[in-house]
Amino acid sequence: MSIYNREEQYLRLLADREYTVKELSEKLFISEPTVRRDIASMKEKDLLICNRGLVKLKSRYADQRIPLFIRDLEYREEKKEIALKALQYVKDGYVIMLDASTTAYHLLPHLASFRDILIVTNGAKTALEAASMGIRTICTGGEMTLESFSYVGTDAERMIQRYNADVAFFSCRGISDDGIISDNSILENSIRRIMIQNSGKKYLLCDRNKFGHKYLNTLCHKKVLDDVISNTN
Repeated sequence: MSIYNREEQYLRLLADREYTVKELSEKLFISEPTVRRDIASMKEKDLLICNRGLVKLKSRYADQRIPLFIRDLEYREEKKEIALKALQYVKDGYVIMLDASTTAYHLLPHLASFRDILIVTNGAKTALEAASMGIRTICTGGEMTLESFSYVGTDAERMIQRYNADVAFFSCRGISDDGIISDNSILENSIRRIMIQNSGKKYLLCDRNKFGHKYLNTLCHKKVLDDVISNTN
């Protein structure tokens, strides 16, 4: 397998936590010298850094945002399962708020079967895909992040503040054992707070790998939500 094919596997693993060379070798069933060569190649592309024997994704900002193409690789089958579970909370004619997460994005193929729904989103990719499926869509506009192609900032917040929805679906990077929902992106959390405030029902889409983790910025506590939809009970 070439380095180009292995890159996705490295990025999938490292999006969740740091690894040693030995751990990566065991996870990917390749030799440690091969892992070291791969890491050197990916460091040249500015994707990774190594610190005290640990390999991790390159972080450029204090409120680190995981690039979309990496997040889209994470737990794809689990996200499809979560999307199917979320459909029970959707009805014809609903106004639905979706954040720019890849988990919410997986709802789109199913939402296309409902009649007269309207999607309000800050996700450029989400808006484009929804429109291509014939779903009425409002996209916030604003400053686009280069990592997730989501619109954030004052203009995006003012835009989404104007709308009220029947239901909001959004994701996060982690939910702690005491119910704190958090993410590394302060700006995207600001958009999510407005979605929560302006929606009749609000649901967190969260795969089981995110449980037990806490990140830089607190979004809310799970008690303010109607439910947490996951691929586990």
